[in-house]
Amino acid sequence: QVQLVESGGGLVQAGGSLSLSCAASRSIFSILAMGWYRQAPGKQRELVALIFSNGQTNHAYSVKGRFTISRANAKNTVNLQMNNLKPEDTAVYYCYADPTGGNPTYWGQGTQVTVSS
Repeated sequence: QVQLVESGGGLVQAGGSLSLSCAASRSIFSILAMGWYRQAPGKQRELVALIFSNGQTNHAYSVKGRFTISRANAKNTVNLQMNNLKPEDTAVYYCYADPTGGNPTYWGQGTQVTVSS
């Protein structure tokens, strides 16, 4: 079991930056993959970025070059640095943990990100 708590969401103007953090209730060292999904109103949840225990990352095409995921095993956190935000980035952002490489198993409660034009 692992509990995940997101923080760092908020309201920002287009072109601005936000940094999201996901704090885990236990060590994430052995968790194979962690990452972020987002869900905008009326849309399906979509994968934003993930990071594996070996440090390998994948970012969705829509955020590549603007968002960066990182993982701090010593602090049990996964972060998402979001730069050059666009109104279409507006969504609830969810952190997840996938201990075994199957499907996301554990989810945070979500944090709202709103980008105004």
